[in-house]
Amino acid sequence: MSGAAIITAAIGSKTVFGKSEIEKKAAEIPYVFPEGLFTDVRIEDSFETAILNRNGTLEQLRERKYQGAFIRVFDGKRWYTSATTDLAGIQGEIDLLAKMAKPDPKIAANAIVKAFQVNTGNFIRFGDADISSIPQKSKLDILERFIPSLGKYELIKDWSMSYNDNRRVKKIFSSKGTNLIFDFQTVGFAVAMTFIQGDKNFSEMFDGGCNTFEELEKKADSNLLNERIKLGEVFLTQAVPVKPGKYPVVLSPAVAGVFAHESFGHKSEADFMIGDETMMKEWTVGKKVGSEILSIVDDGNYPGTGYIQFDDDGNRSQETYLIRNGVLAGRLHSAKTAGILGEATTGNSRALDFTFEPIVRMTSTYIKPGNETKEQLISHIRDGFFIDTLKHGSGMSTFTIAPLRAYKIRDGKVQEPVQISVISGNVFETLNLVDGVSDVVEVRGLGRGGCGKMAQYPLPVNFGGPFVRVKEMDVR
Repeated sequence: MSGAAIITAAIGSKTVFGKSEIEKKAAEIPYVFPEGLFTDVRIEDSFETAILNRNGTLEQLRERKYQGAFIRVFDGKRWYTSATTDLAGIQGEIDLLAKMAKPDPKIAANAIVKAFQVNTGNFIRFGDADISSIPQKSKLDILERFIPSLGKYELIKDWSMSYNDNRRVKKIFSSKGTNLIFDFQTVGFAVAMTFIQGDKNFSEMFDGGCNTFEELEKKADSNLLNERIKLGEVFLTQAVPVKPGKYPVVLSPAVAGVFAHESFGHKSEADFMIGDETMMKEWTVGKKVGSEILSIVDDGNYPGTGYIQFDDDGNRSQETYLIRNGVLAGRLHSAKTAGILGEATTGNSRALDFTFEPIVRMTSTYIKPGNETKEQLISHIRDGFFIDTLKHGSGMSTFTIAPLRAYKIRDGKVQEPVQISVISGNVFETLNLVDGVSDVVEVRGLGRGGCGKMAQYPLPVNFGGPFVRVKEMDVR
């Protein structure tokens, strides 16, 4: 056909890992992609469950199924985008966007277009563990197993339990020849508790996130909840205020993971650097930015709530070193940012759902292991703190972490629980003050919530690491 190239995308009946409903229904889907433009289409078939029980009252029980598509056209200078729930109208959206663009006969040579990989095939991973096939009662049972524990502890005055799952089967087609089907799935629970005694109160969380319902059932152990409750009671009744100052600290894997995510991961997302010469200079690959024993990676192939096989550009996920032995080793890219900065794509282009344009996002960000044990890290501290759990963290050049449970370290041993409002520091200074890393890594998924960036929240991610010792942090 003159003036256009016809791409016919066919999804076969054979699968690699299993079969989903969308795959059974999939048929030959032809699109006419205009010449002189880069075009891609991302189609999503989604299923979600949300359950909320507050103090024994079921406040929410919702299941939702929906389909939608995000369409992009690029003429080498500008992007033209559209989102629609009318899958039959995708061709019309392509044609409409193409009319606004200015075709370039050399579009294939454009650096951004070159950064889009051409991947084809069927990569359904969770077909045999499709969360939409799990009965609603089984999902309710996950939460109800916790109610006896929550009811027998007098210091728990308020609690809530939530269950969430999310399954998306995605199809991506592009004018370069991408013809791809794959799935993404997360499932999680969270129990939030408020302990009160007199004028003292303390909030605690017990949660778990993973990829399949079978995995979640193992994490949703009422014995583990009882252990967490007992720790909460001890903290409420025995925690003492700290004397503000600068101290050595040991971060648990969860806290170390949030530190890596908030203090360094976001700064590694390349779209923050576009047009910012100061930041590009500050973040020059090859520059020493941390201790020699510190390495941080982002890896979309790591199992859990940050697991993705392909990003929303259709590029494969991969392990990307952000810091290797204290040296800035790389940054996270979409095809767009990789093309602009002349670097290799990393498979980190992610959208919250089909209504959003993909942007650079983390997947599973964690600190690599070292060669000491947790006990060895602690044994070298005469006067410091162990940060076990946290409420939240944030930061770019300066980071802050608000702990939940923390403990005094005295003469190389973990002692009484303490009340810490915040620990903070300059990112580069703190990275260089890391002087101990344990030999075992724990990476965890979130039971609820996720990472926020711009208007896209909550995006599922993993985070973690080993136990990490820092020579000095500001503790208040």
